[in-house]
Amino acid sequence: MRTAVVAALVAPAVAGSFAEWSAKVGKTYKAKEEFTMRAAIFAANVAKIEAHNAGESTFTMAVNDFADLTHEEFRARYVGGFRGFATKKTGAWQTLPAEPQALPATVDWRTKGAVTPIKNQGQCGSCWAFSTTGSVEGISFLKTGTLPSLSEQQLVDCAASTGNAGCQGGLMDDAFQWIINNGGIGSEASYPYVAGDGHCNTSCGPCKKVASVATITGFTDVKQGDTPLATAIVQQPVSVAVDASESFWQFYAGGVMNNKCGTALDHGVLAVGYGGTGTNQYWLVKNSWGTSWGIAGFLELGRGAQYGTAGQCGIFLNPSYPTKN
Repeated sequence: MRTAVVAALVAPAVAGSFAEWSAKVGKTYKAKEEFTMRAAIFAANVAKIEAHNAGESTFTMAVNDFADLTHEEFRARYVGGFRGFATKKTGAWQTLPAEPQALPATVDWRTKGAVTPIKNQGQCGSCWAFSTTGSVEGISFLKTGTLPSLSEQQLVDCAASTGNAGCQGGLMDDAFQWIINNGGIGSEASYPYVAGDGHCNTSCGPCKKVASVATITGFTDVKQGDTPLATAIVQQPVSVAVDASESFWQFYAGGVMNNKCGTALDHGVLAVGYGGTGTNQYWLVKNSWGTSWGIAGFLELGRGAQYGTAGQCGIFLNPSYPTKN
């Protein structure tokens, strides 16, 4: 029945692809009308992806877990968790070496053991929490030799006291400050992620505090520009924010993302390296949209003077990283 309904709206090949896709990702629809609508959206997205890949671009797009969503729905559910400059930045500014230092051609903290596997924020504006835990996990590994997987849900539930708002958004600097005030942050295992607000487990409000497995003593804001950000990334993984509002973000699958981008920051991510050559250089970014998106969850975001003083998608505007004595 469902395949017949879809076939009446889209080409048979796409109808079959939608049936296969929905079964693969485990999506079900409550009514025939919703199924029909999603099939049509899926067909339109497939056409968009194919048109992009047929053109000249340094990156490709592909069907992923978001293929039954319009771009407006995708933005509403997965973008917008970074709250911009809602509060004053309180970290000390990065101090660059007095003499310019020779930076390595490439950096990839994944190969050095400082990056946990890709996580998935789900339909919760908690990207800021994932960016925060990513950079704290990184500095913890560098200082202790052990890579913890830290609790985003603890930040979502408990970090309002420093200015964050759970699934309604937050700022990485404010989350760093909460971790300092709290005396650390618990593990993913002790406080699992549920992609929702108000699910206090045992670490905030009247609840018993969970054991902290990672601590920081401060945080530093990175000066705007290519060299400051690269210098910081050579040192450790860095929390950054980007403008992820453009439609090509939804189906990015690999290559250097070089399309024109805005600078209205709305999504927190983690810079874990850089690489490339000539005019095809990139910042290596860890996202929190699961492994079906991007390069198994990662992104190569364009790097170079051609992207202006704010960097591609505004990546230079709000970088920061935690410090640990």
